[in-house]
Amino acid sequence: MKKLLYIIALCSIGQSAFAECYADYKAKKDDPLKLHYGVIELPDNACQSQQTAAQAVAPRLADNGWTLLNVVGVFDASGLAERKPSAGKFFLRY
Repeated sequence: MKKLLYIIALCSIGQSAFAECYADYKAKKDDPLKLHYGVIELPDNACQSQQTAAQAVAPRLADNGWTLLNVVGVFDASGLAERKPSAGKFFLRY
C-alpha cells in the first residue's frame, strides 16, 4: 500500500518538474559579421518565458564570443526533431 501511495504522489507532481526545456535562438559575432540559429537546453527555472530563457542563454553564448539577438521560442523535447536540421552544428552546442 505504501508503494502505491508513493507512486500516486510522484504522479501528482507537475509534469513540468520532469519535462525537458529548450529554446531556439539567433546570435551574432562581429568583425567579421557571423550569424547563427541554434537550439539550447535550459534549466527548469528558465522555462517560464522567452525573457527568462534569454537571461539563461545570453551568458552561455557570451562565454563563446556570441551575442544573443533574440530567443525565438521555448519548447519541450517534442520540438527538437523539427529544429535540428535548421540548427545544424549549433544544435545543443551550448
